[in-house]
Amino acid sequence: MRLGVLDVGSNTVHLLVVDAHPGARPLPAHSHKAELRLAELLDDGGAISPAGVDRLIGTIGRAMESAEDQGCEQVLSFATSAVREASNADLVLARVKADTGVDLEVLTGADEARLTFLAARRWFGWSAGKLLVLDIGGGSLEIAYGIDEEPDAAVSLPLGAGRLTAGMLPGDPPDPEAVRTLRRHVRAEIARTVGEFSRFGPPDHIVATSKTFKQLARIAGAARESDGLYLQRELSRKALQDWVPKLAAMTAEERAELPGVSAGRARQLLAGALVAEAAMDLFGAQELEICPWALREGVILRRLDHLPAAPAVGPLVGS
Repeated sequence: MRLGVLDVGSNTVHLLVVDAHPGARPLPAHSHKAELRLAELLDDGGAISPAGVDRLIGTIGRAMESAEDQGCEQVLSFATSAVREASNADLVLARVKADTGVDLEVLTGADEARLTFLAARRWFGWSAGKLLVLDIGGGSLEIAYGIDEEPDAAVSLPLGAGRLTAGMLPGDPPDPEAVRTLRRHVRAEIARTVGEFSRFGPPDHIVATSKTFKQLARIAGAARESDGLYLQRELSRKALQDWVPKLAAMTAEERAELPGVSAGRARQLLAGALVAEAAMDLFGAQELEICPWALREGVILRRLDHLPAAPAVGPLVGS
């Protein structure tokens, strides 16, 4: 069947269309993405502005037209932290439903962490052992740990790259004191959660998902996305530590000239790097591997798990 997954995130509204059935790897067929940066469209009261709601509705409408053009039998639609934490979330959801017909499922932070963990587990398999999964979004940081498909521990922290940039990193390039203040804040927030994970013992494999980690790995020398999905891509803490002061000294325009960094994400890259560096340091990760699958794939896999399996063809072996 052809499925669509519509991800209303803090940075983008992204429709991913896949051909999938239970027991098989979802095959990407189409991608429709629009940068909206909802996290930056909040007013002083934490509400998404009327103009922002209108932009959101228009963007969702165009994504659904694309899903129809691609022949999607079903579109799984969800929203993450920007909508979840907006003070007018109920109004936004009602407007989206009334104007587009889309009933957005608002994921909790724990949901995000668990579904991203599921995607990483399926990608790396059981041989990866105990996984620690890190995911930096526009509005939040998700951390999950476990040996099965359901993590033993999962948390979501308000440490998204977009949120931190808008709230704590004014200036271009940002003021050095603001960078130091943000660094202290991020480390204090993450340090509070480390104990929830350390009681399970050290992970066998540490992986990261999200555009932020992919861009950081790319500027540190990892292969381009166009070189292939199955190439192993890694990010070392040493390389990240070397890059943080360089990113802090750059303007957004200069960061956008780095390999793999888009103009729309360039301003947020420093905040994302500070979060990534802190997480790797506090969890003792010298190196991590980039996972191509993340939250959207986790939503698709969860849906496929609830579909009936295709009937077996022919006799079972030994019957």
